Amino acid sequence: MHELIHDLALSIVMAWLLGVAANFIRQPLILAYLVAGFLLGPSGLKWVQSEQSINTIAELGLIFMLFMIGLEIDLKKIVRAGNVILVTSAAQIFGCFALALVVFLLIGIPLGEKRFDAIYLAVAVALSSTVIIVKVLYDKDELDTLPGRVTLGVLVLQDLFAILFLAVQPSLNALDFNVVLMSIVRVGALLSATLLFSRYTLPHLFRLIAGLPELVLVGALAWCFAVAEFADFLGLSREMGALIAGVSLSTFPYALDVIAKVTSLRDFFITLFFVTLGMMIPVPTVSVLGLALVLIALTLASRLLTVFPPLYAMRQGLRASMLPAINLAQISEFSLVLIQVGVHSGQTTPSVAGAASTAFVVLAVVSTFVMMRSDQITRRAIPLFKRLGLRDLDHAAAEPDTGAERKRRILILGFYRVASSFLSELERQHAALLEDVLVVDFNPTVYHALRAREVKIHYGDIAHADTLAHAGIADAEIVISSVPDSLLKGTTNEKLVRYVRRINPTAKIIATADVLTETQTLYDAGADYVTIARLDQAKELVDAVAAAEAGLLDEMKARLEAQLHGRQEILP
Repeated sequence: MHELIHDLALSIVMAWLLGVAANFIRQPLILAYLVAGFLLGPSGLKWVQSEQSINTIAELGLIFMLFMIGLEIDLKKIVRAGNVILVTSAAQIFGCFALALVVFLLIGIPLGEKRFDAIYLAVAVALSSTVIIVKVLYDKDELDTLPGRVTLGVLVLQDLFAILFLAVQPSLNALDFNVVLMSIVRVGALLSATLLFSRYTLPHLFRLIAGLPELVLVGALAWCFAVAEFADFLGLSREMGALIAGVSLSTFPYALDVIAKVTSLRDFFITLFFVTLGMMIPVPTVSVLGLALVLIALTLASRLLTVFPPLYAMRQGLRASMLPAINLAQISEFSLVLIQVGVHSGQTTPSVAGAASTAFVVLAVVSTFVMMRSDQITRRAIPLFKRLGLRDLDHAAAEPDTGAERKRRILILGFYRVASSFLSELERQHAALLEDVLVVDFNPTVYHALRAREVKIHYGDIAHADTLAHAGIADAEIVISSVPDSLLKGTTNEKLVRYVRRINPTAKIIATADVLTETQTLYDAGADYVTIARLDQAKELVDAVAAAEAGLLDEMKARLEAQLHGRQEILP
């Protein structure tokens, strides 16, 4: 017992020290935890050598980590996923799995006789890192873009694939129809029992203890380990039970409260899991490094081969087809979890886990670097793809109109929610002006939706001078830049204003400022008017407070609902 406490103390201290260093150099914390474990373990400084301590810490961390993953799986998002996300997810998950399995079998990775290294590695290649992707997309303000939404949708369905694999995993040693069928029946029994209990009993129990935070925390942990033990009783893995326990809690009203209460424990156990995972990484041999290099190359190639083609075939354009492939190009922390489950069950070996961990570390660093520069990469790659014969949406947009017919009095540079609302108001109040509007944007969803509404759109990147020239910027009377700098890619409102003013000295230019101090800069650049959305929103909040004070908030709400009634915007 004292040895376990000593090993836990060393693990937490080393994880904290390296975590601070990783944060300073802007690297994922998971990398720091893996390195901490490697340094402490038998392959490093040998400060932690007890196999029992390592296994105990790892199993606790694994069970709790899967419980937290389950809590954060949004079943509603899976149900609501559109065709673009569903088709892309299916192509990516099953395409990567099949391609990887073939490659691993060709290079002699074992499959059969109670060794399933090829299957575990193929599953690892098929999954991408939620932690890394969400963090980078959040830092870049790209979670709510089309490529961001496609990426997140694929991640959700990857989680579902991982759950299905965990259901089959205990039956791999005797993989025939009857065994698989019985495994599915047991999973069905576990799912039915936990979902029914969580729907009809847990809400009442948690309602009774809602005012006692410590009991909410203990109740969540009790549910996690109770379902894990029930899964073990049914012949399934405890890890599978913990995952289903989390998923079942994610569907009921107290899920947010539970997540808030267990967040600190989540961080603690995730830290422990990845530190102990690092302890299990052997000193890389030539064979382990070779397998890691194969994993890295296969992951990068398979993302481009399985993500880009379906998106391109569904007319999402070159840019929106490339970005999700770039975003998904790493191995998931969930992959390491699944391989560790395989190691514990004897279906794969620590050397396979070591190769996967090495590939994870390398891809995490490379992927973070590439994702931060994905916009520049796509800008350079698109001309190359066009030279290879691939057509972008701007090819379909080319129309045989005369130059005079193509001229539009009002140009909207970039299209986001403000521009969407502007078009809706224009349609209500000045419908005739819609004939004079031309939108310039490279969002394929916007492109298809505007064409369906018979609103003219020029597909292209407003950061490119050629795009603006072909859109007729020199002849426009009014030019509107409604997208704030925080969302623009490759340019700024100031750069756009300066370029438009140089090409078209007589145009009336309306720009957008995020920060109050930017207003004068935009006027100096040549803008005729600068909009600041926060001022309008602040005025509306003052009106709402005044209405609340006067008892008129319901009337104000009714006016807003009347304004929203029947409103059909491009970007709701």
